[in-house]
Amino acid sequence: MKVYKTDQIRNIALIGNAGSGKTTLAEAMLFEGGVINRRGEVTAKNTVSDYQPIEQDYGNSVFSTVLHTFSNDKKINIIDTPGMDDFRGSVVSALHVVGSALVTVNTPHGIEAGTESVCRYTEQAKKPMILVFNQLDHENVNFEQTVDQAKSIFGKKVTIVQYPVNAGPGFDSIIDVLKMKLYKYPAGGGKPEVLDIPDDEQERADELHNELVEMAAENDEALMELYFEKGSLSEDEMRQGIKLGMIDRSLFPIFCTGAKHNMGVGRLLEFVANITPSPAEAVEVPEITGKVVKKGEDAPASLIVFKTTIEQHVGEITYFKVMSGTVKEGMDLIIAKNGNKERISQLFVSAGKSRTKVDAMVAGDIGATVKMKDVDVNNTLSEKSAGYKFAEIVFPTSRHTVALKAVNEADDEKVSESFQKLHDQDPTYLVEYSKELKQMLVHCQGEYHLNTLKWFYTNEFKIDIEFLKPKIPYRETITKMAQADYRHKKQSGGAGQFGEVHMIIEPYIEGVDPKTVVTLNGKEQKLSIRDTQEYPLSWGGKLLFHNCIVGGSIDGRFLPAILKGIMEKMEEGPLTGSYARDIRVYVYDGKMHPVDSNEISFKLAGRNAFSKAFKDAGPKILEPIYNLEVSVQSDRMGDVMSDLQGRRALIMGMGSEKGFEKINAKVPLKEMYKYITALSSITQGRGIFSIAFDGYEKVPQEVQDELLATYAAEQEED
Repeated sequence: MKVYKTDQIRNIALIGNAGSGKTTLAEAMLFEGGVINRRGEVTAKNTVSDYQPIEQDYGNSVFSTVLHTFSNDKKINIIDTPGMDDFRGSVVSALHVVGSALVTVNTPHGIEAGTESVCRYTEQAKKPMILVFNQLDHENVNFEQTVDQAKSIFGKKVTIVQYPVNAGPGFDSIIDVLKMKLYKYPAGGGKPEVLDIPDDEQERADELHNELVEMAAENDEALMELYFEKGSLSEDEMRQGIKLGMIDRSLFPIFCTGAKHNMGVGRLLEFVANITPSPAEAVEVPEITGKVVKKGEDAPASLIVFKTTIEQHVGEITYFKVMSGTVKEGMDLIIAKNGNKERISQLFVSAGKSRTKVDAMVAGDIGATVKMKDVDVNNTLSEKSAGYKFAEIVFPTSRHTVALKAVNEADDEKVSESFQKLHDQDPTYLVEYSKELKQMLVHCQGEYHLNTLKWFYTNEFKIDIEFLKPKIPYRETITKMAQADYRHKKQSGGAGQFGEVHMIIEPYIEGVDPKTVVTLNGKEQKLSIRDTQEYPLSWGGKLLFHNCIVGGSIDGRFLPAILKGIMEKMEEGPLTGSYARDIRVYVYDGKMHPVDSNEISFKLAGRNAFSKAFKDAGPKILEPIYNLEVSVQSDRMGDVMSDLQGRRALIMGMGSEKGFEKINAKVPLKEMYKYITALSSITQGRGIFSIAFDGYEKVPQEVQDELLATYAAEQEED
């Protein structure tokens, strides 16, 4: 394959709702470009995309697939992305490196929830968007209604470039108001006849052509002047205006296809080749160290990795976009994250699992290589003289968390190793081992994402796993002052153990000074603070430890042991075993034995005195509270509010944004389990949400009683 120059390259992402026909459209695009000589079908499991075993099992995309095709002497790189929202990480990574997005619309179904969702990502990435109204050969197609839907969601930017003459089972004709021609396809699809527009469609075509001319002219002052002067624009002038409008996201053209029978696909490719921006014109990934990225084929070479996958008999395949210069086979590049050298042993152009070997690739092109040793998604590699580092893909935050456990404990290590392989392929899978909860927590995008994880463990890794409800990281604290003392005494022949500790504890409140006199049980107790140690706790909050010993009742060498005992009990709180926080401790008295006192004695005395005092100090359980932001359609607002109230949410505010109602609330983490499933059900998949940790608050008494009873039962079982 020849080396295509930057201005001959176009990079597009196929995005859209599940079932909108992206994979079928990709198949037709490869056929039109001569990359394949026979179109496969999703139902036959023989498409170039969706070649992974899990995708053939599921019948839909799970990973993005890197493809390429050709049109008008342009190389068009295509990234076919999954339509299920749980795999939105692939959409985000694809949009990071392409110049434009083709949004496939299942026209019989209109603008679906997934369509809206992926279009939000194009807005975040500032990428041009072409709306491809697909499946126009199906029943129940209402083209005009779908156009109205699109305009109500995306505004007047939506512009008809093509419309169908006879949408439905007999669909075979498209009128293109840029070319002002009718494309008529033979039965079963194929190469169209290009005809003049029939008389009965001329008026409508003229009206839409004039609208398109006006939209194109609005994007450039020179074009606007030409339009005023001539009353119209030439096709080339319109192309220029449309391109500027697309780059500026002030124009979203509509194209028409029946991808299953390859109708409208060739003309769509022609538009992509002629009008969508090349890598030199598109919004590109910024260099973040402040260096100026040199242009031209002879500039220092650099690339950014946006995807990795693992294939049987091949191993790990690394997909990248060339950001500058020319990347050549055998070239040594430096990894920005660690300064290590990595050799590009081979270069490939991909079409699914088929790869064509090439010698070089220039800036803007998308390629693949194998046998990379130390390279992950988001790594920048460049020649030593460049030292570039490009902005990373910001993957969506997780929306669903479960605990993962191997059925057989002997497989625990295998579970962790296997998970890393999945994370490398889909970075939106995250895992952590919580020492506090004693659980392996998996963070993902939803139930379907989780089921996919289970499929891999069952079918690829051959490991039996189970998912459990994650425990909640509660905290324990106190609400009032309390005193306790404890004597640890043990005699078992020879040297014994003896230590006695008297302490007072109270809530720690930022900015409040320690006490010097306290009254307990009607008696006044003076506290002479000789030393204070402040410990910010890794789990949040603080412990303040005051040494108030006078007269040498406890030797100073035993105070660290007392503190250690207290800290041990704070790591395993007296109420439910959760971490304790925000406590001030005054150790003011005690007793020693000249022979039997030692560090272990005072550690145990301190631990038990703290536990006794804690239980008398109005102990309270705290729960994690999250800030929740939900966006829903207005007709579902009441149902979402009712559901949130049932989750003990506190509504903080409401507003409107881009046709959606927005709810801001504070909600306990305990009530957020499987919220994504509930919200999807209530809003028919159109609602979206995000959460962020806010802080800890006291649980209601009935919740505390339930937690105490559960903990007591667990302790009895142990």
